[in-house]
Amino acid sequence: MKLRTITINGIVAALYIAITAVIQPIAFSNIQFRIPEIFNHLVVFNKKYFFGVVIGVFLSNLFFSTLLPYDLIFGVAHTVISLSITILLSRYIKNIWGRILANSFVFSIMIFIVAYELKLAIGVPFWETWLLTAVGEFAVMVIGMPIMNAIYKRGIL
Repeated sequence: MKLRTITINGIVAALYIAITAVIQPIAFSNIQFRIPEIFNHLVVFNKKYFFGVVIGVFLSNLFFSTLLPYDLIFGVAHTVISLSITILLSRYIKNIWGRILANSFVFSIMIFIVAYELKLAIGVPFWETWLLTAVGEFAVMVIGMPIMNAIYKRGIL
């Protein structure tokens, strides 16, 4: 990797962790509104940001989650699988807005992994939890769509 890519990945991971620290009470529960999930859109613009997002999720879960080791396994798996699906879909979807929207749906649907984690860890009902976490995930991802697109257009990425 080039130094610029490594640096940007480090900044992405650090921002993910810092924002998660601030919003911790709403980031870890069966009703989640994890604002740094907007960084998931970075792979839509360039797949090289995969590692920054994954490291940010891993370290956030390590530092702030009360559901260790569940969050380290299921939460990180959700991110890795969803980002990988988005990278694959990006080969076929050429329109940026189409990719961003597809990414939002992928993360929202695949959040069933986190719902299953919460069912195992704290015994909440799976279907209700999947719905609640999917709504929160989709809301964050939709809010992040114009933000990430604006950052991309400014040439920051």
